[in-house]
Amino acid sequence: MDSLQQILGWFGDHWWIIFPVMGVGGAMAGRWQALSRQRHKQKLETLRLKSEIKAAQLAARGQLAPPVSPRQAARQQENSAKELLGRLFAEHDAITARWLDYELDVAKMIAFPAMSDGRQPLTAAFLRAKKTADALRPTSADASVTEQQVSEYLDAVGAYAVAFEIAEKDARRLRDSTFTDDERKRLERAQHLLKVAVDQSATPAERQTAYRRVREELDGLIDLSDAAVENLEKKVALQLESRPASAPAEPAEQAEPQPIPVRDPLAPAEPQRQAAPLPHPES
Repeated sequence: MDSLQQILGWFGDHWWIIFPVMGVGGAMAGRWQALSRQRHKQKLETLRLKSEIKAAQLAARGQLAPPVSPRQAARQQENSAKELLGRLFAEHDAITARWLDYELDVAKMIAFPAMSDGRQPLTAAFLRAKKTADALRPTSADASVTEQQVSEYLDAVGAYAVAFEIAEKDARRLRDSTFTDDERKRLERAQHLLKVAVDQSATPAERQTAYRRVREELDGLIDLSDAAVENLEKKVALQLESRPASAPAEPAEQAEPQPIPVRDPLAPAEPQRQAAPLPHPES
């Protein structure tokens, strides 16, 4: 009874807190409704394509009087399945690209750290949805898959899309609010130093110093992925190794693009990498 009275007394003294809570809850509910409507439209289109697949399957088995030959029915079934998988692949890849934009850009990681923090509940839910969608994704649109597999992949991509939208909105709302005042100051300094590190008007020494200090300021605050560090080092090194305007550029052989390794944010964090010394333009 005393505990209940204390809780009621606390809410009586902090009655105003209900307004920001209602505002956040209303915004998230509205976003969920919008996403639900979008998924409903996609479901209707998917049902149309799946009905075409089913009709072609029945026609091929001779269970319906086919308006076309069995060979044409089989081809129609294959084309409908490819069209559906192609759309799902495109949506899946688009969501992953938006996530990688946060995962590989150090400036965005500083501005919206929750998007790379698997300890945040909504981010963790998104990462779980990503793993499920990745696991259920067929190898290609030409792969031999059952209707059940296509249906499961469809639902997984839908959950992946909704989970990302909610996690992104929450990360943009939180920004650096989960850090202490001293930690926020370190993030501000890191953001400023990052601009210097990739600024062409800064001297090579200034850019090298800024790069090292960015790593120092973020140490213990944000766990940079190896891919994000490599991406940043390339940007800084590009400025340091830029060729003088008078020197002609030698043609380079076209190299095959290499896939960027991406750290699994749910995996245990690896020890902090030491900042590698960057080449001096005169060396």
